[in-house]
Amino acid sequence: MFSQTIIVLSALAVSVAGHGYVDNVTVGGTLYEGYKPYQDPYMSPTPDRIIRPVQGNGPVQDVTLIDIQCGGYTAGGISGSSPAKLTAGPVAAGSTVSLRWTLWPESHSGPLITYMAKCPNNSCSTYTPGTNAVWFKVAEAGRTGTTDVWADTPLTKAGAAYTYTIPKCLAAGSYIVRHEIIALHAAYSYPGAQFYPSCHQIQITGSGTSTGPTTKVAFPGAYKSTDAGITYDMYKAQTYTIPGPTLFTC
Repeated sequence: MFSQTIIVLSALAVSVAGHGYVDNVTVGGTLYEGYKPYQDPYMSPTPDRIIRPVQGNGPVQDVTLIDIQCGGYTAGGISGSSPAKLTAGPVAAGSTVSLRWTLWPESHSGPLITYMAKCPNNSCSTYTPGTNAVWFKVAEAGRTGTTDVWADTPLTKAGAAYTYTIPKCLAAGSYIVRHEIIALHAAYSYPGAQFYPSCHQIQITGSGTSTGPTTKVAFPGAYKSTDAGITYDMYKAQTYTIPGPTLFTC
């Protein structure tokens, strides 16, 4: 017990000095604790979460790896993520969802982008999209003009949260929500951009009939190393093009 506690505390100390991950999600007024990469793997039983496991607070930098989808550590033998046991909700389409990140470092400026994918058979707890084109973008925010204000700037303040809105026209069912920060402080050449994906599972209710646009994207596949929003010098006063497909609207 003593040695395990030391390991966990040491890992937590590293996490404080590192980057970040989504710590909790609020859906329909209910707060769901997120996956804790420096705590959950050491607990027995492992806590049930709505967020798919990430392997730490570090980034993915290769846009061709399955890790870009929901996290993973292919270089360390863990290819991609795996389904979470719980699904948040139910919550009505058109509702807002709040995500609270661990305190984000000020130097890691970049966009916030959110995608969704409908789970087959109304169940996300056994579903892995693989390289199928099932994702569509529901929210995005980047740079404010050519200033130093970015979408993730508010997250550098303690207690701040990010909120997205579930499209009101979406059909009822269970969905994976893929949310990410792309840190651009070293993105002037590739690989340099740092991707911090986080996927949570949510059940939606309502009378909508849409499952998103006809043309969807895959992860990996949605981003290329040459995309203007992937290889980019954030230290220059220039506009920023958010990568990925066109934003879906009802």
